[in-house]
Amino acid sequence: MGYYWIGLALKKLFDDGVVKREDLWITSKLWCNNHAPEDVPVTLENTLKDLQLDYINLYLIHWPARTKKGTTGFKPENLIPTDIPATWKALESCYDKGMTRGLGVSNFSSKKLGDLLKVARVPPVVNQVECHPSWRQTKLREFCKSNGVHLSGYSPLGSPGTKWLKSNVLQHPILTSVAEKVGKTPAQVALRWGLQMGHSVLPKSTNEARIKENFDVFDWSIPDALFEEMSKIEQASFLIHLHHCNRTIGKIIETLFTYELWVSCRRGLFGGSFWLMILMASIGALRNSGTVRFESSS
Repeated sequence: MGYYWIGLALKKLFDDGVVKREDLWITSKLWCNNHAPEDVPVTLENTLKDLQLDYINLYLIHWPARTKKGTTGFKPENLIPTDIPATWKALESCYDKGMTRGLGVSNFSSKKLGDLLKVARVPPVVNQVECHPSWRQTKLREFCKSNGVHLSGYSPLGSPGTKWLKSNVLQHPILTSVAEKVGKTPAQVALRWGLQMGHSVLPKSTNEARIKENFDVFDWSIPDALFEEMSKIEQASFLIHLHHCNRTIGKIIETLFTYELWVSCRRGLFGGSFWLMILMASIGALRNSGTVRFESSS
């Protein structure tokens, strides 16, 4: 659903007195092709216009990666070097003007976040990343906590509905066992785990019954013994699993996104062509930034 239609729905809710603007928390993100400082305020202005709002509560840099204006996807020819400090300065100007009540980032590693904190006048208040019982983000969580940045977890259920990956978080024996013992669904246990870990959770569903189920996580808790048992769930990130990989390829991909990299050489999660595309996009970004150079020999 586009922001324009969401804006129409919000206006009707406000006009009908169903909800007040101050009772809603609204977050939006800056996409990779709008990182240029001159594009940042225009992009946010358009978002506010579509949503029919005077301000949003939080505005995030979606990825620590930049693409050419007007392009889509991470094709090698679309990738250009990032300048996060310049982008952030433009965001701070939007903050000063009251267009957003807070600034944050998404998919930033400890290194990327640390670099930003060194130059930010208005520090990021949130880092939104993939987080669930099978990908706890331990290192990043500790870094965020020590620097006053709230960690917010997307895909808290491991994205079970996506067609392009195989997710087993909700089928993990430990998780299903805990769910049975507390009389809740595996999804509810996964969400409650996130809350007890101290971060916010961002489940996504189009099913009304599941949406209501996802809200039923606040008036109960996972007992300490069972919560400790969940720490035994092996870690595996769906975002950065590799089909055929080695550490060199992993570091190339990490250079593009600088994610909390965990490389798995398990087979069957993605096809080889998928990761060839990611690898080529990564190499393209490195070449464009001057990090690597390709020479031909005669």
